[in-house]
Amino acid sequence: MQQYPSHLLQRAVDEFAKLPGIGQKTALRLVLHQLRREKSEVDNFANAIMSLRENICYCNVCHNISDTETCSICADSRRDRTKICVVENVKDVMSIENTHQFCGLYHVLGGLISPVDGIGPSDLEIDSLLSRVAAGGIDEIIFALSSTMEGDTTLFYIQKRMEQYNVKLATIARGISVGDELEYTDEITLGRAILNRIELK
Repeated sequence: MQQYPSHLLQRAVDEFAKLPGIGQKTALRLVLHQLRREKSEVDNFANAIMSLRENICYCNVCHNISDTETCSICADSRRDRTKICVVENVKDVMSIENTHQFCGLYHVLGGLISPVDGIGPSDLEIDSLLSRVAAGGIDEIIFALSSTMEGDTTLFYIQKRMEQYNVKLATIARGISVGDELEYTDEITLGRAILNRIELK
């Protein structure tokens, strides 16, 4: 293990190295970069992280990240409120929004059913999705889940729970390779998958 001349430096490097995709060498480079910046810039950086952690909200309707109790998408009266796109996480909302091909609402599950990882239906925002559908006014549910075993399991489970409701169910077209995660799909392919969605029977 690399030895550092300062315990403060060591602590900062260790914290940066906990970020996904960041190893010790990259962490050291980032920390040394922060040391070269003006103190006011480092303060702004630290304050932005602290403010994010302390003040971020999750939308009480769709569970997307928000600055307020209801996110800007759910609050936008111009959105098509008859369609809900179901996604795994907030990164998927951002990916689909960047395609400019979907003007409905979203529902963030907060993960996928994965018994191996100890994640069951009760750990996800499935009941709140069913409540939104039960309240009426929804014509179509579009599933934009990763084409993995976990994504298909989650899709099948929700599809069975939806049978009692008179809503059209669709999944994004499989222009996305099997096994691919949504966040790594290019915007053109993802946009076409939304437009060419497949109705679930």
